[in-house]
Amino acid sequence: MIPQRLRTLLFILFSFLFFFSCQRKDCKISKSKNTKAEVKKLISIADYLFYNNDKLDSAFYYYNKAKFICNPITDADNYVSTLNRMAEIQQVHGDYAGSETTISEALPYLKYVKKAPQIWNSYIIQSINYLNTYDYKNALLYNQKALKVATEEWRKLAAKNNIAVIFMEEGKYKESLQIFLSLITKKEVVNDYLFQGKALDNIGFCYFKTNNPTRALEYFNKSLQLRTTRNKPFDLGKSYMHFAKFYEKSNPSLAKKYMLFSYEKFTCINNVDERLSLLKLIITNSSNKELKKYAIIYVNLTDSVFEIRQKAKNQFARIKYDSKKEKDENLKLKTHKVENELQLERQKNRNIISYIIIVLSISLIIVLYFYLTSRGNREKIEATYKSETRIAKKLHDELANDIYHTMVFAESKNLSLPENKEQLLNNLDIIYSRTRDISTENNLNITSEKYTFYLEEMISGFNTSNINLVLNGIEAIPWNEIEKNKKVTVYRVLQELLVNMKKYSNATLVGITFKKTDNDIIVIYTDNGKGIDLNTINFKNGLHNVENRIIAIKGIIDIDSAPDKGFKVFFKFPI
Repeated sequence: MIPQRLRTLLFILFSFLFFFSCQRKDCKISKSKNTKAEVKKLISIADYLFYNNDKLDSAFYYYNKAKFICNPITDADNYVSTLNRMAEIQQVHGDYAGSETTISEALPYLKYVKKAPQIWNSYIIQSINYLNTYDYKNALLYNQKALKVATEEWRKLAAKNNIAVIFMEEGKYKESLQIFLSLITKKEVVNDYLFQGKALDNIGFCYFKTNNPTRALEYFNKSLQLRTTRNKPFDLGKSYMHFAKFYEKSNPSLAKKYMLFSYEKFTCINNVDERLSLLKLIITNSSNKELKKYAIIYVNLTDSVFEIRQKAKNQFARIKYDSKKEKDENLKLKTHKVENELQLERQKNRNIISYIIIVLSISLIIVLYFYLTSRGNREKIEATYKSETRIAKKLHDELANDIYHTMVFAESKNLSLPENKEQLLNNLDIIYSRTRDISTENNLNITSEKYTFYLEEMISGFNTSNINLVLNGIEAIPWNEIEKNKKVTVYRVLQELLVNMKKYSNATLVGITFKKTDNDIIVIYTDNGKGIDLNTINFKNGLHNVENRIIAIKGIIDIDSAPDKGFKVFFKFPI
């Protein structure tokens, strides 16, 4: 049985075919406008006026304008190169999730690209996005794709270097060492001081991690000697950082000296990520007033960098949204113009009945088109709003409170006492972990095959010296058989409960138990906190969100609590 909507569309289609075949004159066929010249002009403005002068927000705006008028099939090289530049700008601002989305727009059109370096750039940019969001599997995959591109030898060597770096991040130092040792014999590396210095430094670090300090120090010195001749702050900062880690246990005073050298180099080029890494290392190896000084710097820097990067993400998202809106409006105007011309042509060739049918048919198609388009846009806008609202709430409720309490603790406590120092370090580590989780939240694929790992990692983040967290049965659940939206719900519900526990309950013991029946997954959460009065419960504390999430996946939830009786939540949902 054919659905009513499909029958209507078929009727409209056949009506058009019939009346077009009866026309005395051929309809004018609009030709696609050749936009190559305009695209090149916009790219030149973005390149020479803004990108080369470090005005990246303006450059992004013009690249985006060029992308929207560029034909991705007939002008694939300009289309892909423009998206590559936009993705690179987002990476500079730490927006790796946004960069991944941007470069994903280019991937379907790489088969039309004639310039191999553009294909290589797309793969490398995507691999960097995955590397910085800890998705090492996909980072490795895209570097391997880059290796297969028929391009210059130095690009292949750069891809191999990236693979070795990924192995280092995964702790596979022996595999990484083999690749680096093969690279330093290549003439392209020998003739490139920056490349050679980086490879020598990484070889030293791999030897250090594989308990060969003699060879490690040999390669560290070679790299530092080479980098000193070039005097690049970033490269020198990396060398000093590795020297600091090398001497951290054997010669703490010398290690501290290298830490400060490295921090100074990264500060002069305003490399925030490396500064944060060095501050954490310095704090771990400091005490008394010095510890307090660098702890306050760390907290203030963490707060400011997140605010700056969030503003940049919002700005880039706004530029994309405005461009799409403008394109849609132009398309709407063009559509109306074509319709008017078509109606005039038909008035000359058809009788009044044919005219009425054609007008009705066009109207039905326009209404259906705009209805479906409008509904899709509303859903996208609503999803974006909910995501931004949740992140803003998380910043206010969690990160801001943690930063404030840490600053008060650092100012009011005697940090020379071991227990106070340990508590401050724990607090800073929590702030760092929470900041990292929020910055990569939109990109973290928690529903992948590593779902159990991500869930355990999130839960363990609430396990502190004051809170003992017991987790049972998580490995017995067949997570790969459960729908993605249900796994996301479990993750978010437990996250909400744990955040409320930490903020309000004063609990010292938390238990989370997972069970599986024939048709359902059961989750039981309990803590020994101060509990709540269910008769006067205020759903603004997040429990309303918890109930809505469970109901949305057709589950049931039961909350059991009383003042000074702890807090218990039982929920289950069908597999």
